[in-house]
Amino acid sequence: MNPDVVGIVFLTLKVASVATLVAAAPCIALAYWLARFDFVGKNALAALLGMPLVLPPTVVGVLLLRLFATDGWLGPRSLGLDLGVVLTWRGAAIASMVMSVPLFVRTARVAFEGVDPALERMARTLGYGPLEAFFRFTLPMARRGVVAAFVLGFTRALGEYGATVTVAGSIAGQTRTLASAITSADQGGNAAEARVLILTSLGLGFFAVWAAERLAATRNEPRRT
Repeated sequence: MNPDVVGIVFLTLKVASVATLVAAAPCIALAYWLARFDFVGKNALAALLGMPLVLPPTVVGVLLLRLFATDGWLGPRSLGLDLGVVLTWRGAAIASMVMSVPLFVRTARVAFEGVDPALERMARTLGYGPLEAFFRFTLPMARRGVVAAFVLGFTRALGEYGATVTVAGSIAGQTRTLASAITSADQGGNAAEARVLILTSLGLGFFAVWAAERLAATRNEPRRT
């Protein structure tokens, strides 16, 4: 395989992995909160978290770009330091993370809703605190759904293009991921490279979605006695 293609694949996996790992803890916490508690603004929060799913990715990218721009809320002039987000792989990871949040939270929320709250209350009566009950009982019982959420979030980050290219651009060897590389190769007339990148993207995406489906199917299988 062309060394440039290998580099693109590794960079894409790096961006998607960082995006998913950084999003994991807050997404799991938000999913559990939405699954277990009723509070003022719950529907508004759920809608806000789902916005990247329905907005054009370029809109999300422009909003992030303005957030991290020189005069933005998280820009160099506001913070007094440059976070190194715009036109870097870190910017690509942040954009991919934001775009993966809706799938991650929605899938994990369904998994937590499938765990009977009575089991948590029982654990509390046995002397376990809220966090201990969550980590010892709730999370293990919802683990397959949570892992499926992780996989789907990773897959979404893996294929992200619009928001990523808006924030990080498509700089060869620095921010060019599979999605942007396919576009560059196709527009540049490099059909062979585009074909390899497309097949690689299809393979990675298929495996990730297949894994998520297997996890969901196993979770729903009735127990044999």
